[in-house]
Amino acid sequence: MSGASKIGFGLYIPQLAFSFDDIRKRVQMAEELGYDSVWFMDHLMAPGLPQIPSLEAWTLVSALATCTERIRLGHLVLCNVFRHPVVLAKMACTLDVISNGRLDLGIGTGSVPDEHRIFGLPFPGIGERTRRLEETIRIMKMLFTEEESTFQGEFYSLDKAPNLPKPVQQPHPPIHVGGGGEKFTLPLVARVADSWNCPTYSLAELESKIGVLREECRKIGRDPDSLRISEEAVLVIVPKRADLDEALEKANRRYPGASWRINEGGFVGTPEDVIEVIRQKAELGISHFAFFFYDRAAPATLELFGKEVIPAFA
Repeated sequence: MSGASKIGFGLYIPQLAFSFDDIRKRVQMAEELGYDSVWFMDHLMAPGLPQIPSLEAWTLVSALATCTERIRLGHLVLCNVFRHPVVLAKMACTLDVISNGRLDLGIGTGSVPDEHRIFGLPFPGIGERTRRLEETIRIMKMLFTEEESTFQGEFYSLDKAPNLPKPVQQPHPPIHVGGGGEKFTLPLVARVADSWNCPTYSLAELESKIGVLREECRKIGRDPDSLRISEEAVLVIVPKRADLDEALEKANRRYPGASWRINEGGFVGTPEDVIEVIRQKAELGISHFAFFFYDRAAPATLELFGKEVIPAFA
């Protein structure tokens, strides 16, 4: 996701009921078609669908790094509770080296209480989870950039900790924080993130959330334009308008409920329709779009977007 003025497009593949070969073929096709990035979820079980197989997030992108060359790899978003920050920093450096600088490090506080309860993981209130996440990000930045890192926080501590090799990307892989909370998350984004990702459940309030985020930047003396903004959304794209009703029906079955904001997201229609919406969102400051394809990134739809939409923003 390099280049602040460039509009980038990512493929978000929730890795549910996919074999590794299924995912690898989609990712390699996306790379060939000119997509910038590919993103995955980070859950120990599929939220609400515990009986559905799902591949572990970090292992998956590590394997994909060895069978791709250009496309960037990341998660929207890693759950901070799952990994100690020192371990995560070491993993991130290693993957950035393996991929030759293609890691996008997305991270959040965690959002599924039942998942934590089932697996015996702590799930404190959002205030504590946010403080933990901030310490994690500060620790990772130290380990990415300093020869030895010393840190004493509320939850974590380091004593002259080394970390070699350093990441390929300098000063470090981009750190993306996702979430729409105005009390805790957006102030945290302003303090420590390189990029904010607007989740699907906040798409209806996107413009007001951007306003809050920019104000949080101003409060601490940060240039709001130094923070990149991306969004994730369901994409319902069809070759001709006559196909739209069937596609929307499929989208609403696969992504049910208000949290997906299919209508508010607005990426529904023909390539021409979608291009116009992207241009409108770019005017708001969105520079990257991570799409859940309504048909789970079927090859024909991947190709339709890749050949009819991406070139309009080259």
